[in-house]
Amino acid sequence: MLNPQKLSDPEPDPRGAILPLTAHEITLRLANEDLLHEIDLVIEARSRTIILGPNGAGKSLLLRVLHGLKAPTSGEVLWAGAPLDSVARARQAMVFQRPVLLRRSALANITFVLHRAKLSRQDREARARAYLEMAELEHRAQTPARLLSGGEQQRLAIVRALALNPEILFLDEPTASLDPAATLAIEQLIDTVHNGGTKIVLVTHDIGQARRLADDVIFLHRGRVAEHSQADVFFAQPTSAAARAFLAGQIVT
Repeated sequence: MLNPQKLSDPEPDPRGAILPLTAHEITLRLANEDLLHEIDLVIEARSRTIILGPNGAGKSLLLRVLHGLKAPTSGEVLWAGAPLDSVARARQAMVFQRPVLLRRSALANITFVLHRAKLSRQDREARARAYLEMAELEHRAQTPARLLSGGEQQRLAIVRALALNPEILFLDEPTASLDPAATLAIEQLIDTVHNGGTKIVLVTHDIGQARRLADDVIFLHRGRVAEHSQADVFFAQPTSAAARAFLAGQIVT
């Protein structure tokens, strides 16, 4: 797999850092129901942050609020102490559980976003091929993206999101419908992205995946943060009854 440093910009990014990401008393009310309740979080740079919890806990909703796709009913999300602006929006990216791909080749899916970033034709094709190599998809460059397997589509979506050099990458259940081999390939790619310096925030309900990937864990239950701690601490000594039950394999509602 390609060394991610080959794709790093040689100079510090002139746009400046947008982390830490802070959520302050976030509440989200939909259809007269509070789905997120007074969430307070600080998400630091570099580490792999896993948002874990049972189905219906509000994990994906929280990710969308943090990313800026949904506005909270109350509270605020701050990027390096400031509200979301064009700089912070340009320095973050999100990949959904079901990737949305363009009706063109795998290579063209990446060159399209690089064209939007005003790279020259020569530079954008070379860079796009390097990203395909990172995803181990170089042999599929001319394949229509929608003819790729589910795992290949997800890997393509991840490296396409990386093409604009985000500081933080949000991933919403990226392996939820994939078989073990495809899941392993995605997790290896996530490690590569992390080692290249991109902050990862990943939603999952898969305890095994969280154990393999997490540096820190946000455990969500009924729209609230039940705990947020380093992964080794969380898995060894969870402090909330809901987290203890979830890790024990019990049904948590």
